[in-house]
Amino acid sequence: MPNDNMTRRAALSLIGSAAIAAGIPFPLLANDTKSAALRQILAKFTDKSRALLLNLMQDPGYSGQITAANTAALAQNESTTVEQLMIELIPLARSRSQAPISNFFVGSVVRGASGCLYTGGNIEIPGQCLGFAVHAEQAAVSNAYTHGEKAVTALSIGGAPCGHCRQFINEASPDGEILIVIPGKPPIKLSTILPSAFGPAALGMKHGAFPIRETNLTLASPASGPIVAAALEAARKAYAPYSTSPSGVAIRTANNRIYRGSYIENVAFNPSLSPLQIALAQMIAAGQQYSAIAGVTLVEVHGAKISQKAVTETVLGAIAPGVKLQHLFAQSA
Repeated sequence: MPNDNMTRRAALSLIGSAAIAAGIPFPLLANDTKSAALRQILAKFTDKSRALLLNLMQDPGYSGQITAANTAALAQNESTTVEQLMIELIPLARSRSQAPISNFFVGSVVRGASGCLYTGGNIEIPGQCLGFAVHAEQAAVSNAYTHGEKAVTALSIGGAPCGHCRQFINEASPDGEILIVIPGKPPIKLSTILPSAFGPAALGMKHGAFPIRETNLTLASPASGPIVAAALEAARKAYAPYSTSPSGVAIRTANNRIYRGSYIENVAFNPSLSPLQIALAQMIAAGQQYSAIAGVTLVEVHGAKISQKAVTETVLGAIAPGVKLQHLFAQSA
């Protein structure tokens, strides 16, 4: 406990630091503690910028997107470039990571063609194989995808992306033009750190994951409700050119927020992200905990080459064992 000589600001900062260490999401913190936590995370930012971000994160619809207007305002407040701003926002993205296995917390920020920024933190599923992990770069790129970006133009990360992430990013930017922004180094193109890339063209594809191309799907049997509609929409927006097995997941939380995840494949297969992984990345970016999960719906095509059902149930068994998966089939309209 703080002693009698400790100032109120210092006490709040201490509480905020403890909250960050405990992984308590912003929505569960008192306003003063939220402010103190943000001050701790973004110590280099001005009060004006922290106030803008705090207001943004308190919005009920927030899920890791910083609009183009807010991005410009932050860059102006901090008298910096957008690329440098992306570096300085890495701690904010990292504060939302879930890494119970490695205790290695990573954050990434992606810039979309619209000028919006998207945060992502790494995710590990307790007790499950490491293949279920989502890297921070994947979380940030999938966040941009879920928000309907037409392209990603830059990605910031604390160090050089691993090979797994370079391959995943390449699916989002097959031309290799996306800028990789790393602290202390000039921005470089993905093609520089991934020469002779194995990309979508190797399997006959003419484009990558961006922009989103929808598949016209309808439910094979009657079902309704917001979570069903969200899962169907996510399946329609899936990127599955190699397996031709689109799928989507929707998560409903206890406060009735819904998070969507569209399956995103990769030409190298293993870096692909399941729809549940992407929906979880959205939920975690919003500051929600696994304990908030109240319902999960998976929509996929009957008779497809691959199914997401087993992996979705396995992950749910680890993070939300009391939640039963609603599994629905879709068909081409």
